[in-house]
Amino acid sequence: MTVKLKRRNAQYPDLTPGHPYVVIGIEADDLRILNDHGRPYLYPARLFEVTDPREPEDWITEMGEDGERYAYPPPLNECGFFEDFFDDKAEAVVTFWHVVNQRLATASVV
Repeated sequence: MTVKLKRRNAQYPDLTPGHPYVVIGIEADDLRILNDHGRPYLYPARLFEVTDPREPEDWITEMGEDGERYAYPPPLNECGFFEDFFDDKAEAVVTFWHVVNQRLATASVV
């Protein structure tokens, strides 16, 4: 899935309007993307226009108790994965960049 920021938002200065972003995953209906600083943060989906709705076939999708959606590729779908990534745990960092680089190589960015 690829999205573009609809308009500049003062709350999110690390995103550029019109710039294509590849969605890495979905967490509680928020989109995890690499921002302009190359960091994989969560952003509200309402900020974006979907330019390519296709999601990778290997994503594991789960629904929360309130109907919110969670979807990630299997290696990133482990409980606590992103906590480990942001704590700079080597295995999580290597796994993340391996998965993301594969995804970016095959992404349709228009």
